[in-house]
Amino acid sequence: MTALPYSTLAIVGRGRVGTALARAFAEGGLEVEGPLGRGAVPTANVVLLCVPDGEIANVAAAVDGRFVGHVSGATPLGALGPDRAAFGLHPLQTVTGPETSFAGCGCAIAGSTPEALELARGLAVAARMEPFVIDDSARPAYHAAASIASNFVVTLEWMAERVAAAAGIEAEDARRMLAPLVRQTVDNWASVGPHAALTGPIARGDEVTVARQRKAIAEAAPDLLPLFDALVEQTRAVAA
Repeated sequence: MTALPYSTLAIVGRGRVGTALARAFAEGGLEVEGPLGRGAVPTANVVLLCVPDGEIANVAAAVDGRFVGHVSGATPLGALGPDRAAFGLHPLQTVTGPETSFAGCGCAIAGSTPEALELARGLAVAARMEPFVIDDSARPAYHAAASIASNFVVTLEWMAERVAAAAGIEAEDARRMLAPLVRQTVDNWASVGPHAALTGPIARGDEVTVARQRKAIAEAAPDLLPLFDALVEQTRAVAA
């Protein structure tokens, strides 16, 4: 196995992210201690905290690694404590279980020292991620972009399920039939950008169809109308 320059990497946190990263690092040839549970004391010189944001400061204060990092996209490095080599490692990937692959995904890295930054870069590469540096001052905007790109897509598809139910389509069937459309749309956006990828009645200027859609939503899920209207307005801006 390939050891890190500063001995074994310890992962603290047995949740989805900690478990998946431990597997990815091990497959990348690193020596991994853990993932460790609450109260366990890591012995490694490099400690990566995979704990909820609100627990980072307390857990960091209890570990003695020469390098201590976290996987939060929104939390500044200062939460890891003063006067220590701190690093950040935030995979741009949605993690649902231990089998999650990080290969090819982006990874925001940061370091309080040049050595800590290079350590974060090496860890990202070991898990086959593409590292890029993010400054603490840019974290709120960066993390908001990630949430829009991932979390809000799920919310939109949940909305689609609800409206599809009014057409007599069960949720499981709606997911199965809409998923190829969603995948192709995302692929189009990634390859040609939002303007060229946009299709549908708003892109065509078909306001009659948009009005029919709005009426159907008003009847099926009136609580979704404000968001539908806001999305229509923003989609018109993209189309323009």
